[in-house]
Formats: sequence, structure tokens, C-alpha cells
Amino acid sequence: MRPKKTRWVKCAPGERCFKPLCKPLSRLKVVSLTIDEFEAVRLASLEGLKQVDAAKKMKISRPTFSRIVKNAHMKIADALVNIKAIRIEGGCCKITKK
Repeated sequence: MRPKKTRWVKCAPGERCFKPLCKPLSRLKVVSLTIDEFEAVRLASLEGLKQVDAAKKMKISRPTFSRIVKNAHMKIADALVNIKAIRIEGGCCKITKK
């Protein structure tokens, strides 16, 4: 398997876990969202960037960006529909100030 290329992210998440109010965290299943998935969603959905521009900011290819954001959207949808917590952690990322 080919090693993963480092993804550059601008925004490190402050809070690392989000959960529904209806259940305590100990009774919830958890979906893990990597920091690069978090950044991809931020760039595509919040900033409204096209995939090619967002991929350039993360210093990855457009197909890789597409795969990352698709996985992130699937994980977020799973958490919302199936009442799961979302934990943001891990990934092969470096934080940039630019």
C-alpha cells in the first residue's frame, strides 16, 4: 500500500467531540472523523470552494480531495441519522497558518 501524502490544514478543530444531547456519551456509538476530513468539509461546505481549489489548499490531488470529502459526508450523515457522537482526531496532517 502506498504511504499517504501529508495533508495541509488551516483550521484545527477546537472541540474534538460533538454528541447529541439525548444520551450520555458512554451510551453512544462514536464516528471518528479525521482532521483532514474535517478540513475538507470546511473548505467545500463552509468556504464553498470548488474541489480543485480546496485540493490545492490541502496540497493533494483533486481525486484524493473528492474521496476525503465523500468519506467525511458519509460519516457525518451516519452520525446524524443514527444518533452517534462525532470525534475529530488523527489523520496525516500538518497545520498551516496560511
